[in-house]
Formats: sequence, C-alpha cells, structure tokens
Amino acid sequence: MAMKARQWCAELASSTGARLFSDRWLYLAIACYCIAGATMLLVLDRSDHMAYSLYFGQWTYLFLFFMPAVAILFDWAWTVVRFNERRSIAVRRTLSPRRLAHMLSGMVLLMGLMFFQGTFTSIKNVLPDLRGGFLYDRWLADIDMWLSFGTDPWLHLAGLIKNDVIRAAIDTNYGKVWFLLCFGGLFYVATSPRAAALRVRYVSMFMLVWVVCGNILAGLFISAGPVFYGAVTGDKDRFAGLSNILSSGEWASNTVVYQRYLWSLHESGTTGLGSGISAFPSVHVGLITLNAMFIMDVSPKAGVVAFVYVAFVMASSVFLGWHYAVDGYASLLVVVLMHYALKWLMSPARREPSAISPHAVAASA
Repeated sequence: MAMKARQWCAELASSTGARLFSDRWLYLAIACYCIAGATMLLVLDRSDHMAYSLYFGQWTYLFLFFMPAVAILFDWAWTVVRFNERRSIAVRRTLSPRRLAHMLSGMVLLMGLMFFQGTFTSIKNVLPDLRGGFLYDRWLADIDMWLSFGTDPWLHLAGLIKNDVIRAAIDTNYGKVWFLLCFGGLFYVATSPRAAALRVRYVSMFMLVWVVCGNILAGLFISAGPVFYGAVTGDKDRFAGLSNILSSGEWASNTVVYQRYLWSLHESGTTGLGSGISAFPSVHVGLITLNAMFIMDVSPKAGVVAFVYVAFVMASSVFLGWHYAVDGYASLLVVVLMHYALKWLMSPARREPSAISPHAVAASA
C-alpha cells in the first residue's frame, strides 16, 4: 500500500511538472505583462493605482476553493450516474494522477492570471489621466447614430424592451451569468484534461482580449460610454432618457449601482475591485466572442447558438448604457481576427515540416 501511494505521488508530481512546463510560455507572457505594467506605473509615479491586492481574496476563493469543489462534485456525480456498479473504478479514474495533475497545474496557472488581472486593472485605472480625459465619446456616439440610420441605438432597444421582467433578466445576465460563463469556461479549459489540446491557445486568447481590447485600443480611443456621456462631454441631454430608464420607475437596474461605484472611484482618483472606466472596445463582448469562436471550432451548430448569445450580450451592453454599439462591433471583429491569426500561428501543420503532404512536395518538384 505504501509503495502504491509513493508511486501515485510520484506520478502526480511528474504529470503536474509536465503540465506546468507545457504552460511555460503563458507564464513568460504573464511575467512580461506584469513587469511592463508595474514599470509604467512607477515611471508615471502612479504606484497608488496598483490593484494587485484587490484580487487576492476573490480570485483565490473562486479558483482555489469554489470552482475546484464544484468540478470534483460534478465528476463524482457524473461517474456515479455513468458507471453505476463500477463506481469505485470510476472514482479512482477521476482521482487519477493525470486528472489531478491537470487540476493542480491549471489552478497554478489561474493564480498567475490573478496577477495578470491585477496588472490589467492597474493600467486601466491610469488611462484617462494618461490621455487627458475621455476624448472620443462624441465621435463614437455620432458613428453609432450614423450606423443606426440617424437614431442612437439605445432608443431602438428601449422601444422593444418594455417588460420589467425582461429588463431584470438582461441585467442579471450581463452582471452574473456572463461572469459565470466566461470565468467558468476559463477554469474548465485550464483544469480539464478534455481541453488540454486547447489550453495554451485559449489562455493566450483570453489574455490578448484583455490587453488588446482593454488596454491598447481602450487607451487609443479612450471613452467612457453612454451612461457617463453627460459627465465627460457636458451634454447631459443626449442619454438622459437612457439614464432615467435605468434608474427610475418600477424597474431599476442593479447595473446603476455599479456604474455609480465606478464613477465615484474615478472622481476620487482611487482604486477598487474592477475599477477603471473605458467603453471602446467592449471587453464584455470580446470575451464572450472568444468563447463562441472556440465553441464554433468544436461544433458549428453549438457555435451558432453561442453567437446568438454574443448578439444578446452586445445588445444588452447598449441597453444598460455601458457601451456604444460600435464598441461591440469592434470587439467582435478584433477577436475573430485574433482567433484565426493565433490559430494559424499555432497550427501543427505550420510548425512541423513533417506534416506537409508528400503529394504537395511531389507536385512542386
């Protein structure tokens, strides 16, 4: 029994080490991003905007305790239903060194991403000051109106969505269901052996969405979004009707509470969990598009459903005042392009000369 236990531990350590080594480029990318972000804040003398500590409690609870417990319970329930009388064999398989190695190495990777998220928020916090305010709200709102045939898009949605129950469902989906889908998907890919082949590419895309959409493009086209339009442009009338819908009447959006929280942090120049305001392009749309692209790769039919959900999230972001419609269009385009570019760069056929067809070689001779 003792020898079997030692063998099990040795196999677990070996498998976990192999998984950690296969993720080495992800750790290098995280380290480079964190160093670059911290250096930028120190050079700008904005170290007070560093947000790393804000994520420790939430992130560790979510990815070291809650989601692993859910995953283990799900695996146990699945084996009980699937194998019935062979439950003991199935449970041993579930707790095999290979399965646990994926779980443990994935949890370590997710802790690395905790520092990545802290860096993202830290950079996002200083973007408005770095650019001298929110410069592009009028421009983006005017483009939106032009694309919507002379009417701000939220007016079309407000006319369609009049039921308070539907409005509450939109609010709940945008603030809670979206979070579970995006970060639940991240946990699954990082920790499940079933997603091992996609792990590096998926996490790479996850980071690219935050950096490209949430830092680079957000900094270049710095904007606050419709709900903050009056505060940053002085034109308090253009989106006043939207603000009234969200904050008054029989239905009041929970999103408004968070929007007020963000604006209070912005005005006071302080840092909080999820702080920082930027509209273009939409990271909300970007992350859910990322999931839809990977689902499409696995199942085109399921991918169609996933993209219907992307459209729903995009419309919700406009209705809730977070984004101009063009913010979602841009995110969709950027993420789709990045997905195919990274897929091409990481394709085995491109990286392995032996994968070239002999027929192609003969034809070129």
